[in-house]
Formats: sequence, structure tokens, C-alpha cells
Amino acid sequence: MNTKIQNNAPQQMERRRFFQMSGRFGFTAAVAGVSAGAMFSNDAMAQVANEERERESKSKFQVIMATEYILGASRSYPMMQLDFKENIQNFTAGKVYVKLSPGGQLGVGGALVSKVQNGTVPIAMHSISNFAPFAPAVDLINIPYWCGNNQQFVNLVMSAEWRNRVHPAVEARGFKPLMYVCIDPRTVAIRKGLRDRPVSVPDDIAGIKFRVPSSKVLQTFYRLAGANPTPVAWGETSSAMKQGVADALDPSLQALLTFGFADTLHSISTIRSVPDAQIYSCNLQWFNGLPKDIQAGITEAADVTFRQNLARVPASRAYAMDQLRQAGVKIHVPSADDIKQWVARCGHQLPAWDAMKAEFAGSLADFDKLLEAANTQGRYHVQDVS
Repeated sequence: MNTKIQNNAPQQMERRRFFQMSGRFGFTAAVAGVSAGAMFSNDAMAQVANEERERESKSKFQVIMATEYILGASRSYPMMQLDFKENIQNFTAGKVYVKLSPGGQLGVGGALVSKVQNGTVPIAMHSISNFAPFAPAVDLINIPYWCGNNQQFVNLVMSAEWRNRVHPAVEARGFKPLMYVCIDPRTVAIRKGLRDRPVSVPDDIAGIKFRVPSSKVLQTFYRLAGANPTPVAWGETSSAMKQGVADALDPSLQALLTFGFADTLHSISTIRSVPDAQIYSCNLQWFNGLPKDIQAGITEAADVTFRQNLARVPASRAYAMDQLRQAGVKIHVPSADDIKQWVARCGHQLPAWDAMKAEFAGSLADFDKLLEAANTQGRYHVQDVS
């Protein structure tokens, strides 16, 4: 692995400094100090800590927001946790104070989603795939080649059709979707030693052990492609790839870099099949118990943070691609003809998807309305993978 990535002295120094400031001023103040660029100044950190204490003391509501991601990951993975914290505080006129719990401190994957559902954690960010077992309707997004491109995904989740049809089903499970996070589409990433060329077409993954999350739709997708879907918990995926328990996995370029797969992978192919998207959800009962003006402020904060997320997608992609290439990972862009093979083998138009469409959307006709929404340009624009 490239030493620039593996032994990054500035990053190690920042981490040590963060822990020093966290011990001295408190974790949340250190988080705010990172955002304000004050971490290496004792005077500036003291001022930030005072501001955080003052904000918390003046607030009427204190809320925990949990994510799986460390704060330093924002450069390659625009999950917007610092921005969302700040925006919630500002758009509620200081009545809400947000305590961040990043880096999986309160759980990852389904364990974190479960805590939102039972109200232990009011707000959390997690993948849509890990959300699917708790709110099955969102698993529609994982049907391949109907909303895989960034713009299609954004058109869909911000459409009235999606919010009127899918959100009620999510709320019936005890969740309120606050904000979707656009990253980039899923890929096909293969481990070193499996093959000497990147994957281009479905036949290239025939029979290989393909790591999948708990989404039954994604398991069906890779079975149609000819692979052997192998469910592996996210926390065990890195070791599974290194040990050959899994041969391939499918996160976005940004996620693969952020979670340290650069030294494991031979190549990454951008097949643009399914959004590797995240969502901020909250406990519905908690949200409904807030005053109306606080609800409105959190909703507005989510909209503003969503816009900020869309603007950061190209930069995060460029950084991830550069770092992965420096680590020796080949990044392959399949041709248009190659993509046609993926669509023909696995795409949403196949009868194999009809039962899931009807189950999650209500009917095939309702799915077609969602498909139309995905392909109708809305008010939000985002750059797609070229």
C-alpha cells in the first residue's frame, strides 16, 4: 500500500491532537474545533469549547446524532455530520443542541438502526441497505438499473411520488426519514489474487463469492449476475476479503477508500447499478413529540445539508479515485456495451423483480410511477459518474 495513505504523518498528528483536545475540552468541543479549524490553537480551542458549552446551556433540547464514520472521513465520504449538527442548531435558533457520536461509538449497521427504532438514539446516519430489513420499502432502491445514477436517485427520493408512497411505510415502522445522502453508485471491487483483469461484464463474476449486506434485493441482484452472494456483516467484511471468505464487494469508490480496502483490492469497476446511498433517520415518536417550530427547523436544516452534500460529491469522488490509484488499485469504467450486458442480465425490467416491485411499491403500476419520477428532472442537480 502506498505509504502516503498507510503512514500519513499529518493525519496521525491530527488524531493525537484531537484526542488531546477531547480530553481537555470534551469530545463535542473537539468535534467543533475540527470544523472551525481551531484544533492546533489552545486559545482558539478554549473559545470553541466555551461556545459549545454556552450553546448547550441555552438550548431547550439536547439530541444525540450517531454515525458509523469518523470525522476525518468527510474528505472522501461526504456524510455531512458536522454540517447537519451546525444547521440543526442554527435553524432551530439555538433551541436544539446536537451531540455527535461518530465512528460507530453507538453501533454500526443494523445495530445502529435498531437503536433509532427503539428510541435509544434519536438521530442516526446509516446505509439504505442496512435500513432495508427494518423498513423494507426502501429496498426498492437496490433493484438494479432504474435509479442507479446519482441524478436518478436524487430525482426519486426528492419526488412527491416517493415521499407519498414510501415514507408512510417507513413511518409505520417507527422511523422518520430526515435526509438522504448521495455518495455514488455501487461498484464491483475484487480482491487481489482473484483475477488479473478488472470486471467488465457479468460473466466475469460467475461463481465468485460476492459479499452482500442484509438487503434481499442485492442478494437477488448478484445471483442473477451469476455470482454466489455471501452475506457478511459489515464489521467483518475487511477480514473476509483478506482471508478469501469473500472475493468481491460492491460499495462506492468513496466508501472503499474510507473503510480501508485500498490494500486489499486489485480493481474497482464502476458498473453504476445501484445507489450506494445513506440516510439520516430519526425516531418518529421522538420527532412528533417536538414543538412544531423545532420540527420545521430540523426539516429545513436537512434540506440545506442535502444541498451541501450534492455539491461535495464530485470532489469526494476525485479524491477517492486519486488515493485509490496511488495505492495501486485499478479503476475500470465499463463501456456502454458492457453496461448493456449488466442491464440485460440483472436490470429492473426482468420478470424476476416483479414480486419485489409489487411487495415494496404496492403494485407494478405504482413502481412504474416511481420509475417515471426517477427519470424526471427535479429541482436538485448532482454530478453523475462519467
